[in-house]
Amino acid sequence: MFDRRALTDDVDAVREAHAPDARVLDVGADFETIPPAAAEDLGLLVDGLDPATYPSEWLPPDAPEALVSYAGPDFTVGMPGDGTVTWTRQTVPPTVLVKKRAEGTPTDFLDFLLAEAFVQVGTDAPEHFLPFFGEAYRDLDAVVPLGPADVYQIAAALYDAWLGIQTRSSFRSWEEDRPRLHDAWADAGQRLSGRLSTLPRAVARGQTSFAEATEYACSAIKHGLDLPAPFAALDTQAFVDHGPEYGVRWAETTFEKLGEETAEETAGESDASDPSDAPDETLE
Repeated sequence: MFDRRALTDDVDAVREAHAPDARVLDVGADFETIPPAAAEDLGLLVDGLDPATYPSEWLPPDAPEALVSYAGPDFTVGMPGDGTVTWTRQTVPPTVLVKKRAEGTPTDFLDFLLAEAFVQVGTDAPEHFLPFFGEAYRDLDAVVPLGPADVYQIAAALYDAWLGIQTRSSFRSWEEDRPRLHDAWADAGQRLSGRLSTLPRAVARGQTSFAEATEYACSAIKHGLDLPAPFAALDTQAFVDHGPEYGVRWAETTFEKLGEETAEETAGESDASDPSDAPDETLE
């Protein structure tokens, strides 16, 4: 199921700079989560396995089953929403995994994704939003008045934003010495920029869910793009410094404001249809 992957010179240079001991493997199948038995096969290609578990107290009662399994004792690699390239520190050394669907990905963009993974490994950031939020995940669940799948999606997006703020300076620095990777990063950002300004309106009209809009906006942060409110408040050093607490507070404030705006709109619609506010002749 796993094969070692050869790297181009510029991608290997990024690996040497940020995660010199990382292994890179092609996976012979697409996956969200690699089954535990298959994941243990990684032990044949790395020096050791270090499965992670997390306290069940971090999870709300209605947490998605995939998240419950991830926190539990089974060796779990990969989660829904991880993308074409993912990585784990549950192996020694860390491993970057390329899913089978990468076969349809343009070469330059795929190489950027690999380089991005090495930069992320080099930050020493947690590999998933659950260890990032920790016990604050229940706080996030409490302030987001949406279902468990939406809370999951928002948490994953916030973690990506937090990580993106810290990694984008590396991507910018490639302009001179690794122009192919820099251009792939810049091109991906340009492809995102078109919808950013319309996200709030799309949410208000029900064309996009709030969780989907958050995911889209947060994915743009690693490209240094200008974000509309309320997402612009995430692109700040305070988010890097305060991490999950800042993310929870942002969500709480955002949904409080959305609730106020909805109440105002509802009141306006009610006033407009209230006969007591109509001219006298309409009541005759």
